[in-house]
Amino acid sequence: MKVKQVETKQGLQWILNGLYQFRQSPLIWIILCSAMYAIIAILSYTLELVGLLIFTILFPVLLAGLMNGCRALEQGKKLQFFHLFTGFKISPAPLLTLGAISLVGQLLIFGIMSIIAGDVAMDYVIDGTRTNEETEVIKASSNLLSALIAGLILHVPLMMAIWFAPLLIVFDKISPYAAMRLSFIACLSNFIPLQVFAVSLLVLVIMALIPYILLGFVSFSFGLVNFVLMPILYASIYASYKAIFIDTSKTE
Repeated sequence: MKVKQVETKQGLQWILNGLYQFRQSPLIWIILCSAMYAIIAILSYTLELVGLLIFTILFPVLLAGLMNGCRALEQGKKLQFFHLFTGFKISPAPLLTLGAISLVGQLLIFGIMSIIAGDVAMDYVIDGTRTNEETEVIKASSNLLSALIAGLILHVPLMMAIWFAPLLIVFDKISPYAAMRLSFIACLSNFIPLQVFAVSLLVLVIMALIPYILLGFVSFSFGLVNFVLMPILYASIYASYKAIFIDTSKTE
């Protein structure tokens, strides 16, 4: 696989491509996203924190399934509910390995954030424990801010390594470690188009929240974000993968 550096405007084009794929099968996209939320809810309700950790491991498999659905739409086929679980059939072990690596990375980042934040700040965040000492409050607030900044900085390279990895694994049969390396290089080479993509998506989220902010329509804004913008996001990831990666074996 070869990484291509695309034009800045491609970041917006990916959003438009995602919108086009959503319009092809809006009802199925909504059902697929509902299934994702149902899996999260069931795992978190039955297993609490352990359930969320399990979902982190499962997420690359489910995302790969959605990407298979995007490929089906691209080929003129129908998007179907079973696409969500095709990752378990095609490349389960590499995708689960990727999920495990992602989980370990997130836990390590959280551990570093906890160390930076200190005991007082973490007690407040986790247990809601308060302190009346003004100096401790100021120190805890400063430490918590530093921890959040450090967490953001550390999450960026992890996200870059994970972003395209499920697609590279399921479509190009690349190992998890090689896929993460290639994903990181792709994100680094196309950092500006990806920023345009992120800003465009943020604008859409803000627009979707306007009915809630101005009129208090919680359900309407919630529906737009979770059942319209999320499918567009998933389909946009597929569009960006198609634009950035070139299979050199097919061009030789």
